[in-house]
Amino acid sequence: MSSPSLTTLPAWQALQTHAAVIGGQHMRELFAADPDRFARLSFSFGPIRADYSKNRITPETIGLLAELARARGVEAGRAAMFAGERINTTENRAVLHVALRNREERPMMVDGIDVMPEVRATRARLKAFSDKVRSGQWKGATDKWIKHIVNIGIGGSHLGPMFVADALKDFQKPDLSVAFVSNPDRAQLDEVLAPLDPANTLFVICSKTFTTAETTANADAARAWLTSRLGESAVAKHFAAVSTNVDAAVKFGIHPDAVFPMWDWVGGRYSVWSAIGLPVILACGFEAFDQMLAGAEAMDRHFETASLEQNLPVILALIGLWYTDFFDAPAVAVMPYDHRLKLFPFHLQQLDMESNGKGVTKDGTPVETKTGPVVFGGGGSDSQHSFFQLLHQSPRLIPCDFIIALKGADGSGPSRDLLMANALAQTEALMKGRKAVELADTPEGLRSHREFSGNRPSNTLLLDELSPYVLGMLIALYEHKVFVQGLIWGLNSFDQWGVELGKELAKSLVPVFFDPALIVNGPATAEGVLKARDSSTAGLALAYLQAKAQK
Repeated sequence: MSSPSLTTLPAWQALQTHAAVIGGQHMRELFAADPDRFARLSFSFGPIRADYSKNRITPETIGLLAELARARGVEAGRAAMFAGERINTTENRAVLHVALRNREERPMMVDGIDVMPEVRATRARLKAFSDKVRSGQWKGATDKWIKHIVNIGIGGSHLGPMFVADALKDFQKPDLSVAFVSNPDRAQLDEVLAPLDPANTLFVICSKTFTTAETTANADAARAWLTSRLGESAVAKHFAAVSTNVDAAVKFGIHPDAVFPMWDWVGGRYSVWSAIGLPVILACGFEAFDQMLAGAEAMDRHFETASLEQNLPVILALIGLWYTDFFDAPAVAVMPYDHRLKLFPFHLQQLDMESNGKGVTKDGTPVETKTGPVVFGGGGSDSQHSFFQLLHQSPRLIPCDFIIALKGADGSGPSRDLLMANALAQTEALMKGRKAVELADTPEGLRSHREFSGNRPSNTLLLDELSPYVLGMLIALYEHKVFVQGLIWGLNSFDQWGVELGKELAKSLVPVFFDPALIVNGPATAEGVLKARDSSTAGLALAYLQAKAQK
């Protein structure tokens, strides 16, 4: 049975009327009319303080948006996820990444079975293995300590752990480096391997099926690099794997003690909390990883139990939906003013756009509204000198998230003062703008160029510090934000069918490029194989084969 139409709900109609009123107001006026606006429209939860007062909203807006969330079953959807129900309907799977950071004795059920004993057992194995590697108990084939970790994966098996390892660089073991490879272009793997000694290098292969094309290609290349120097017997001491396909990993040569499980109730972009986090554990230690789990768990409990109006992930989700659907905002920009969070926007791109970049609802009907926005961003300081021009003066409305830790790697020194000054100044400039009357000393012909409309919305997240605990809270905050928006839009935020067609077509093209007959006989042989393709694909494929034949 299909859900009631989103746009015909009384809550949606009320928001449309309210948006027309708010649309005619400037945030300068809203701040002037309410001296307590910051206090009313900001929220603190533990070490995270969120200021959402620089938005085109009033307290009434939040109330109306919360009513829409209730009408769309957000509370029931939230409960269903924590109960382990199969809310990933197109793949008939539960969605229980929250179980991975459940550190209480609380059972987490899937199909009537508590998954926590297996989760805890895997955590214990991860700790034991990482302790052995970090202490030198697990050595390479030539009895040398492991000094380099190379993670080979793609998508959720790459972006999440790469971002987290970089963010927690201050916690890494000084004599243990970590690198990440995802691109099947050998240039990336070769660049990573060039300075390394195979005798003290450990590879971590992350692939749920152990058949992902890009990952297996890189894994085979890494294996060849290792065995050409240390022999076939060295594989068992220099490779670990995270996969459901234990047999394939063992056949590859990996010791069973170094193969760690994945579960089908954990999606790739939500998997950094699982054994996919092994490179983080190896580099930073299990204690740091466990603290990250604790931070995520704290956000989970808040999200699960707090009322919608006092729920930080819900508030951020509602504000984001407000701009996407009622102000036609095509994108959201995320700017961390902390170098350690520079990769966070890339992680969020996959989290948000793969989750909610959907054109049909759960029941298969076309969506009625705009759904997932384009997510982009970068380090705040660098971004100020690149795309901030568009944020300030383009006709397009792009809401922004600013993130900054009150303490940096050097504490609260001058560099942090400069970062804070710039971050706050940018949010103020986006909100206030600059009127023509303020440009009396500017030549008349330049005034329109230097005028800023302002009224550009932003959220600011102040983190007490960038500890593993706070990082866990931050990632979980955005995970739940994306989930809430998906519930309101009626989407399945946990499948990704949009990535499959390209994979299928690539798989069918690969034999054309690897066919020995084509290598011997040249492009002419390929014409028959490619005749079923469109003229563009066939023409470009032939151009590639011609270049290949000339080498």
